[in-house]
Amino acid sequence: MHALVYSADAEADRAFLRDVLGWRYVEDHPGWLIFALPPGEVGVHPLLGGSDPPRHELHLMCDDVQATVRELSDRGASFDGDVVELGYGLQTYLVLPSGGRLGLYEPRHAMAIEPDISS
Repeated sequence: MHALVYSADAEADRAFLRDVLGWRYVEDHPGWLIFALPPGEVGVHPLLGGSDPPRHELHLMCDDVQATVRELSDRGASFDGDVVELGYGLQTYLVLPSGGRLGLYEPRHAMAIEPDISS
C-alpha cells in the first residue's frame, strides 16, 4: 500500500514524520521523503449520514495510547482532544504542523496483523 497525505505545509509535515515520529524514509528527490509504514490493516465503515461524502482517514495504532501521547508530547507533538473510549479502542488525534490530523488509537478489537488470523 502507498498512502498519500496532502498537506498545506508538506515540508513541515515531512519533518514531523521524520523527526518527531522517527519514521524511516528514503529521499527520492531533494526534500521529497517517502516513509516506510509499520504493519497496517484496512477497515471499511459505512457512512454515518445519508448525505456524507465518502472519505478516507489515517490512524496510527499503538499498544498504549496514554504512554504514546506522553512520549510524543515530550518530542513536541500536540493533540486535538483527549483520549476517548470508542468501544473498539481508545483514540485521540495527533496534529501535524500543517494543521492536518492523524488518528492515534489503541485497538481493542481483533487485528488483521496478528499472526494467527483466519481469512
